[in-house]
Amino acid sequence: MQHAADSRYAWTRLGVTLAMMTIGSAAMYVVSVVLPAVQADFGVSRADASLPYTLMMIGFGVGGIVMGRLADRFGVMVPLLIGAVGLGVGFAAAALAPNIMAFSLAHGVLLGLVGSSATFVPLIADTSLWFVRRRGIAVAICASGNYLAGAVWPPVVQHFVDAVGWRQTYFGMAAFSVLTLALLALFMRPRPPHSAAVAVSAAPASGTAPKAATAEPNAMPFGLPPAHALVLLCIAGLACCVAMSMPQVHIVAYCSDLGYGAARGAEMLSLMLGAGIVSRLVSGAICDRIGGLRTLVLGSALQGVALLLFVPFDGLASLYVISALFGLFQGGIVPSYAIIVREHFPAAVAGSRVGTVLMFTLLGMALGGWMSGKVFDLTGSYHAAFLNGIAWNLLNLTIAITLLRRTLRRLPPARMSAA
Repeated sequence: MQHAADSRYAWTRLGVTLAMMTIGSAAMYVVSVVLPAVQADFGVSRADASLPYTLMMIGFGVGGIVMGRLADRFGVMVPLLIGAVGLGVGFAAAALAPNIMAFSLAHGVLLGLVGSSATFVPLIADTSLWFVRRRGIAVAICASGNYLAGAVWPPVVQHFVDAVGWRQTYFGMAAFSVLTLALLALFMRPRPPHSAAVAVSAAPASGTAPKAATAEPNAMPFGLPPAHALVLLCIAGLACCVAMSMPQVHIVAYCSDLGYGAARGAEMLSLMLGAGIVSRLVSGAICDRIGGLRTLVLGSALQGVALLLFVPFDGLASLYVISALFGLFQGGIVPSYAIIVREHFPAAVAGSRVGTVLMFTLLGMALGGWMSGKVFDLTGSYHAAFLNGIAWNLLNLTIAITLLRRTLRRLPPARMSAA
């Protein structure tokens, strides 16, 4: 049976997609929670203990391209079933790891490349094909599953780590992931309707098409050759996520170092990513009205403010407040890249471009997670790591503003006035 875009089935499918992304994204937050316990168990440095997260995010990014192509050819159900097996085997292999290298490889190859990657880029791309009038908010709801995982899993995992240890917790995650994802994947068999590939600009003026005065998709996005435009977006995605990863990966360890305990850090991570859910939903609605580039500029500027607040304030109450602000400020950044690509690149290449840019955001998370641990090892403090994140955030903001200014200069006078 063929279902239409924006139909009741499309919204039901979005609910299943949200659940699958919440489960499939667990690995990237579980490893942050167990970082102190793994470091103590294997007797390694903070940078070495950050390596599993780094390799997992690299695998996550590269795997997204592979899984996206599988979804294009066979439908999204196939990579989702592969991802379910990858997560089950990956958590079990990590639980049995005798050293940090085996633990890291389990995260990079099985949990990242084969597992979690199947529940991110393919699901975002699939969602964008099922909606036309509400594409921005639909993609935001889908992407919020990644943050919902961050809100749900850290306190749950910390409870079981305290109760039975990190290895038994990983065995439990293995069983839960493979069973639930395999069952939910069966609902995703129908292929997207062809009508969803129509650009948002084709929607009636009285509909809910984006009101932002942006350029129509063409062969010269932002007035640049396509390759140059894509490179700038990839650098921007890398830079914003190097900055973003500092609190997300190290807040648990940071709280442990300050004497507040890992449980407080897990609560802050949960609060941060719970606020990120709100941010992603609000940013999706904003994106439908002002466009992806303006949403990116807004989110990048606010993320920089939140990172700056981490430097002078390290009290327990202050860290809870700043963690919530950080989540509220940066949650809409990554989904905005998918909207930017759909707005500025031809529809025929939008899918591959979305996968490429999102891969670089994940590589940024990987690089930032390791880099922050390395800066800590060199300086003995996370203050320098926060400053490093602020510098990368400035690079992202500079690129976003540059692309926005180039776009505005290319608008006709009437649309420039509206902008």
